[in-house]
Amino acid sequence: MTDTIAPGNIFVEEGAHLPDSLLLRREPHSSGWAAVQNARSTFEKEVPAAGWTFFFMAGEIKATVFGFDKQKMRGAALERLIKSVKLQKCNSIEITQVKDNSFLKVPYVSVSAHPRHLQKGLVFSGQG
Repeated sequence: MTDTIAPGNIFVEEGAHLPDSLLLRREPHSSGWAAVQNARSTFEKEVPAAGWTFFFMAGEIKATVFGFDKQKMRGAALERLIKSVKLQKCNSIEITQVKDNSFLKVPYVSVSAHPRHLQKGLVFSGQG
């Protein structure tokens, strides 16, 4: 699952209401959220056509995790970001940057993202 936590990938909360066209294009993730396959092209075309809006929330969020297992670090970073997204009452997250690095020979990963919200209609409601 490490490759699903990459720039441009979108995760949607399990149980969130989605347009029918997106229901079959999700890959479950251990975070309880699902990665949406072919997200950018799918969202740009199908979401507006279904009468839905995919809100972009200003203000990038970031999580940094130290460790030696790259997959676990990325998963932990995603979980931290999801907690922040839930506080904003959003049901989606778009990964914008993933950086692997080290400090004093201890590896770490920094994951940046933007909270997003997918819903039917044009006025943000903060509900799925």
